[in-house]
Amino acid sequence: MQTSSSGSLKGQLLVAMPGLSDPNFHRSVTCISEHTAQGAVGVVVNQVHAALTAGLIFEELKLESTVAADNLPVHIGGPVHVNELFVLHGPPFDWEGTLAIQPQLALSNSKDILAAIARSEGPDAFIISLGCAGWGPGQLEYEIKENVWLNCPYAAEIAFQLPVEQRWDAAMERMGIDPTLLSGSAGHA
Repeated sequence: MQTSSSGSLKGQLLVAMPGLSDPNFHRSVTCISEHTAQGAVGVVVNQVHAALTAGLIFEELKLESTVAADNLPVHIGGPVHVNELFVLHGPPFDWEGTLAIQPQLALSNSKDILAAIARSEGPDAFIISLGCAGWGPGQLEYEIKENVWLNCPYAAEIAFQLPVEQRWDAAMERMGIDPTLLSGSAGHA
C-alpha cells in the first residue's frame, strides 16, 4: 500500500480486488478525493449509468447546453449521496465548490462548473458522477488490511482517458499485477 507521509490515500486510485462481490464496487477504480482520521471519500471512475446522459441533468438544472455536452456519460460515483452531482476534474480549479486533491486534480460540486461543461467550456479532463464512495473512521484502513482493496498512484489516463471498461485492468497493470494470480484471502504475519 502506498500512502503519503501522513498515511493518507488522498489522490490515490483505490482498486477493488477481483474477489470483491459488492455490486457497487466489483472491479471498481475509485479516485480518493479526501482521506483523514474522520474517514475517506472518493469517486468511482469506471462505472457509467446505462441510460442517463448529462443532457438530462442539464435540462433538470435548466442549463443551456451543446449537443456534444448533452451526450456526455454520467458516472455512478458510488453508493453515497446518490442524488448529488460531483465533478472530478483537471484544471482549471477556479470553480465555487472545489476541493483540491493534488496539483492537477480536484473535485467540485457547484453549478458553475456544470454550466461551463454544458456549454462545452469546462475543464478538458472531467467526469460527472451521481453519488460518491465513502468510508467512516478507520473503515478504509480495515478493508485494505482485509484484502478488499489495492491502491496505486493517480493516473489521468486511467481516470479520464481510457474507455471505462479498460480502467480496472489498466490500474492492475500499472501496479504490475496479474489479477488471475491474486488470492481473495488476507494474510497477516
